[in-house]
Amino acid sequence: MSQKKEKKQKTKKCGTYIGGQAVLEGVMMMGKTCMATAVRDPNGDVQVEAKRLHRKNSTKKASKIPFVRGIVNLVLSLINGTKTLMRSAAVYGEDDEEGGKLQKWLAEKFKVSAMDVISTISVVLGVILALGIFIFLPRFLVSLITPIVGTVWEYVLLGVIKLVIFLAYLGLILLLKDIRRLYMYHGAEHKTINAYEHGVELTPENVMQCSRLHDRCGTSFLFIVLIINIVIISLVGWGFYELVPGIESGVAKFFINLAIEIVLLPVIAGVSYEVLKFLAKFDNKFVSVIKAPGMLLQKGLTTREPTEDMVEVAIAAFKKVLEMDADETVPETNFVTGGILSKMLEEAKNRFKEQDIDESDAEWIFSIVLGIPRSELKYERTVKPSESKEIVEIFEKRLTGRPLWYVIGDTDFYGCKINVDERALIPRPETELLADCVVKSAEEGDKILDMCTGSGCIAVSVAKALKGKNVIVSAADVSDAAIMLAEENARLNDVTVHFTVSDLFRNVRGRFNIIVCNPPYIKSSEIPTLQKEVREYEPKVALDGGEDGLEFYRRLVADVRQYLVKGGMLIMECGEGQVNDILQIFHKRDYAIVLKDLAGVERFVKIVF
Repeated sequence: MSQKKEKKQKTKKCGTYIGGQAVLEGVMMMGKTCMATAVRDPNGDVQVEAKRLHRKNSTKKASKIPFVRGIVNLVLSLINGTKTLMRSAAVYGEDDEEGGKLQKWLAEKFKVSAMDVISTISVVLGVILALGIFIFLPRFLVSLITPIVGTVWEYVLLGVIKLVIFLAYLGLILLLKDIRRLYMYHGAEHKTINAYEHGVELTPENVMQCSRLHDRCGTSFLFIVLIINIVIISLVGWGFYELVPGIESGVAKFFINLAIEIVLLPVIAGVSYEVLKFLAKFDNKFVSVIKAPGMLLQKGLTTREPTEDMVEVAIAAFKKVLEMDADETVPETNFVTGGILSKMLEEAKNRFKEQDIDESDAEWIFSIVLGIPRSELKYERTVKPSESKEIVEIFEKRLTGRPLWYVIGDTDFYGCKINVDERALIPRPETELLADCVVKSAEEGDKILDMCTGSGCIAVSVAKALKGKNVIVSAADVSDAAIMLAEENARLNDVTVHFTVSDLFRNVRGRFNIIVCNPPYIKSSEIPTLQKEVREYEPKVALDGGEDGLEFYRRLVADVRQYLVKGGMLIMECGEGQVNDILQIFHKRDYAIVLKDLAGVERFVKIVF
């Protein structure tokens, strides 16, 4: 092996097809099958948005045709680059209070955010500015000078003026803080690619030691493109005026020249691409000399030394592209940005529907995070990025199957805030009617026992509602963990409840005016058929009512009389269709009142002893 080859292998060990660009507070990397953009958001977290490149067959075919492929790649680069810049900007969308009247009006009338409008206007103005600075202005200056020096120097002047304007533009925009940071991220992109190509482990510390310059950067070929631009425009312009003589100067010639340049943009793109692709096959002194001006431009203007946290962002984008190119099953990811409420809510509902999750959970998530009732979700507004981030965090946890209220950590129950987790069942809305029945049945000085208390929602809410009646509330449950949770909820709501760990009445002492119980009443055989979030997350001991679902009612009837004062009452919740069986178990049909829930189902039994 020659020394030249050995030297080359030492400098670059791993060639890569991955390239990129700097964006607002981040870096985009493009691979064979995907593109990934990493951005550090206002909270300091690195967000990564990764998308598969789904190109049409016609586009794929056009990408293989010489000269045509340059135009295709230019258009795709402009589209992807613009989208990426707009997406990175969206991470920094408005996060102020409500966003003002204009933002509300745009959301309500046009279903768009202010950031969408600003981004679109920015792109349009950017295109107009580019055409004005790099095509109109050079032509205008040439039209002023050529009458003095002669038309023989026209195209030389055009090239010199374009070069001067281009360098001046790059220098002037460096005065902007955001552009300086953009160039620092450009340096981070180059350092990351250089590190990979030289076989260096991709850690921020290692990557920082690599060069911020890269010979595949578009900047390195700008001068080549500029020369091609001048040559093509010169040849076509000369040919045109040979065929159409008589146009010597003036406004007509100026606008003809302008039109020629605009029309030739695709041709210049196609030819430049083929030349650059040809030169990329070689790595010699001649090509190095051609690249040298561009490398100097990188060093002096278009790249800056990045910080370590910027390099961390570039590494995140690069690794994501490597991962997705290597494995087509790796899913796409999205930035967490603000947006229009109706659109975001619809997307969330559709995702839940696909996963067989109740769509109303999406409404609850938005309602809780935005701090508005579910009924007000119909009114359009913009969702701020900070709100969106919280929504997505809850949304992703819910997608795992974990019940929403366990994810949220608490729920409202009969005027109380109740903490909930896997230690006890999530309080159901219908059980609020059971608590209400107890409150309406209680009298001054009563003693009340909540059997099978679980989270303590009934005991705590009853104690809070009856604070003025001097009642004494006790509660029991077989689960130590459930009792701990219930005690937390009593402290949270500033009420006094006497808790006991007890298998029904085993450790209970005294007599009570009211015993309320919401026992397990699901048939054992039905447990596997329950919703995933119920059967896999909520405690089975609080669900399983035995073979027919009535086991705990039979155990209650055996002992309840000795724990009730004369004239005391037992108030129970039961499953659908169980009322008649329960009345037979207690032999108290004449002393029982059956109450229905909001859906009209016979849900509660109240028996006086």
